[in-house]
Amino acid sequence: MKRTIWWIGALILGAVLGLLGLHWLDQLMEFVAVVYTRLFQLLAVPTIVLAVITTLATFGSKGSGRIFGRTLTYTLLTTLAAAIVGAVLYVTIAPGNLPAEVVSQGQESAGEAPQLTYYSHIIGLIPNNIIRPFLDGNVLSLLLLAFAVGIGLSRLPESENKAVVVKGLLGLQELLFLLIRWLIWTLPLGIVAFSAQLSAQVSAGVVADSIGKYVLVVLGGNVIQFFVVLPLFLLARGLNPIHVLGRMMPAVLMALFTKSSAATLPVTMDTAEQRLGVRKHIARFVLPICTTINMNGCAAFILVTSLFVMQNGGTPLTLGTILLWILISVISAVGNAGVPMGCYFLTLSLMSGIGAPVAILGVILPIYTIIDMIETAENVWSDSCVAAMVDKE
Repeated sequence: MKRTIWWIGALILGAVLGLLGLHWLDQLMEFVAVVYTRLFQLLAVPTIVLAVITTLATFGSKGSGRIFGRTLTYTLLTTLAAAIVGAVLYVTIAPGNLPAEVVSQGQESAGEAPQLTYYSHIIGLIPNNIIRPFLDGNVLSLLLLAFAVGIGLSRLPESENKAVVVKGLLGLQELLFLLIRWLIWTLPLGIVAFSAQLSAQVSAGVVADSIGKYVLVVLGGNVIQFFVVLPLFLLARGLNPIHVLGRMMPAVLMALFTKSSAATLPVTMDTAEQRLGVRKHIARFVLPICTTINMNGCAAFILVTSLFVMQNGGTPLTLGTILLWILISVISAVGNAGVPMGCYFLTLSLMSGIGAPVAILGVILPIYTIIDMIETAENVWSDSCVAAMVDKE
């Protein structure tokens, strides 16, 4: 509780500093925010790898297979629910088409869609160099490596050599968590910087030109998923949503400001273990996987944005079309690479592939920062719910 109060105080202080409009102060806050983001990204990669390897090596691949199955089931169910909520809201609120001159203004802002097919994406996940995935921060490739090493260690016969390797990995993991706790202890300074940076952007008019009903659908869907759908999943498993959210609030707040569930992972794991009481072998196995594939906010964004772009391009939004894009959005979100603005560029690629007017994405771009923040917070909250539900089994 004390830590949460500190974080909220830092949030308010940062908002006030950002509204002052001092150029040197804005630059300082941006520097501090970038430093904290980079430090958490630095810790995120070894956290993912060591957590999966040590869990598989010590807990056993058989038990982990059952946990993975439950994790995947809850991930697909919550992601599908997010997409359905987005579709229902879109049909209910019914955003209109944008004026032609607004669309033309967004042409240059939209950018070019990355030339990446699903074939090349899947091939890219298979590492041909043990160092390259670490250098690139390719989380899915790292998970494949971690699964292979962890399952291999679990299948090795008990020997002194195996014990030395496992103890060494566990020792590295404990050292890593010590560093994470140190970083979390200093985090109020980072929260001040993140909040000041956001406040300065808002006061400068970055989010002033919204596009009304579309934004209402996207943010409304996230709010319903966050406060209604995910709590219903928890209640169905006999868990108190208020208790779970209260305990996981530090991780959710961290996700809001970093806009990266991977960078938030060290905080999510520490919070789940220390505050929520999730068993270590569950938290350290489920949360790295969820960080990679559990993208509730991304699924909703892909669906709503795709429907909005296609509608503006003259495509009739029939029930069949909406159902098809619900499926596409869920599959795309689960397979989405964990890169900055990954959902935005994935949507851009999908729309380019069907010849839709991607210039509309240029209109959306100025407000994507706010959307991305809320989506990431929702993703981490969903990760926390999945971990809590798997731990309840």
